[in-house]
Amino acid sequence: MSGSKINWFKYASPQTFYPLAGRMQPWFAWAAAILAVVGMYVGFFVAPTDAQQGEVYRVIFLHVPAAWMSMFVFLVMAFWSAIGLGFGTRLSFQMAQALAPTGALFCFIALWTGSLWGKPTWGTYWVWDARLTSQLLLMFLYLAYLALANAIEDKSRGDRACAIFALVGAVNVPVIYFSVQWWSTLHQGASISMTKAPTMAATMLMGMLLMAFAAWFYTIAVALARVRLIMLERESGSAWAVQQLARGASA
Repeated sequence: MSGSKINWFKYASPQTFYPLAGRMQPWFAWAAAILAVVGMYVGFFVAPTDAQQGEVYRVIFLHVPAAWMSMFVFLVMAFWSAIGLGFGTRLSFQMAQALAPTGALFCFIALWTGSLWGKPTWGTYWVWDARLTSQLLLMFLYLAYLALANAIEDKSRGDRACAIFALVGAVNVPVIYFSVQWWSTLHQGASISMTKAPTMAATMLMGMLLMAFAAWFYTIAVALARVRLIMLERESGSAWAVQQLARGASA
């Protein structure tokens, strides 16, 4: 033990992380697919009908996991951005940018399914309350982040600009989460809390959690696939990237 040290930065290099990401990606993709199938079955065929909302409540099995992931992904982007700014690791910036499109997708799904849920529940597709408005702001933050990443030709400057933007934009996430507590809104409060027992049936909770894990594993799988493409694009002049491109062309 005394003569060996763990190299925590071993996989901080795109050259070493690229093959690892390739090995991990299929496992997360299959896990996401299996969990999604089971979660949808539990949510739409096993979970009981809600006493107040009837069958329309089943949109929560898409809406709630998507809303959770839209917030969580932005926080993870901010985490990778902070690591990149603090340690200057190219991979950290690339991971943040690989996550952004999936976060934007989940944010759109959350807004879309929320509107479908709102029509029969509130009588309208949209209201300008604190939860919905701050969630819409998160969608704009995702789009602005993606636009910024593609607008700056100097990738090192672009990485730093995107990282700072992600760190500042992350302030909106707790606003979304606590909006139903801070302001009077039409949006219902959290059914799952860290300090209280769940306010839903066990099968409903199971279906929602299965879909949440499916969404998270999907996010990891897609981010790993996307970051590999970013690595090859960014490192196209390096010997290892040329070798990987040659392998792909001959396959």
